[in-house]
Amino acid sequence: MSENNLKLKFRELDLYYGDFKALEDIDLDIKSCAITAIIGPSGCGKSSALRCLNRMNDLVEGARVKGEVILDGENIYDKNYNVVELRKRVGMVFQKPNPFPKTIYDNVAYGPRLFGIKNKEVLEGIVEDSLKRAALWDEVKEKLKSSALSLSGGQQQRLCIARVLAVQPEVILLDEPCSALDPIATQRIEDLLSELKNTYTIVIVTHNMQQAARLSDYTAFFMIEEQGDPGKIVEFGETDAVFTRPEDERTERYITGRFG
Repeated sequence: MSENNLKLKFRELDLYYGDFKALEDIDLDIKSCAITAIIGPSGCGKSSALRCLNRMNDLVEGARVKGEVILDGENIYDKNYNVVELRKRVGMVFQKPNPFPKTIYDNVAYGPRLFGIKNKEVLEGIVEDSLKRAALWDEVKEKLKSSALSLSGGQQQRLCIARVLAVQPEVILLDEPCSALDPIATQRIEDLLSELKNTYTIVIVTHNMQQAARLSDYTAFFMIEEQGDPGKIVEFGETDAVFTRPEDERTERYITGRFG
């Protein structure tokens, strides 16, 4: 993969939670304006790797990192790196929809207000644009002052995506964003992500092999050798190649359901 179109890079990254080594020697290239899926069995460090990309692991007591994560040529683990700015550039959507107990409007306006935007017309424009990008505007435009908690699960997840988009990120991280959703809502999210990748770099953790195969351009397969071992990357490449012509036997066994 050409260095010129890389947005993010893991370089020899180890992650520890206290004395426990969760990830070992992670080297991974993440291309701009593409969807990269991280797959693997439970407990192999997929979500931990995702959280390394915007330093969410900083919030876990005892977590520490060796190695580098490079965003546009800068190591985000440099002691002088601005973490607040990082989380604006690299937004995150979690497994379960987590709208704030506020109105739909206030959920989307929250981030821009936090970063100093107070002008009512500007905020209204950001809210409308973000909801349109999240394919939710037509469903909620008449009830922006209603509670976000009144929305369906799929709508709440798209609202959480709109909330991320409102602060104009460059990268969107998604940690199993469809696991709590029904098939119709899942399809809406997948269609949305396929459109968003034209503008944003997207990294998604998923247990769903079919989703990874349908949605992603690149796939990284993580696994652990034995319980208690650190997660490692077994194979990484274009999704079609990983799913149809895996180079490692362990990848083939996982994809075909023979372990994991």
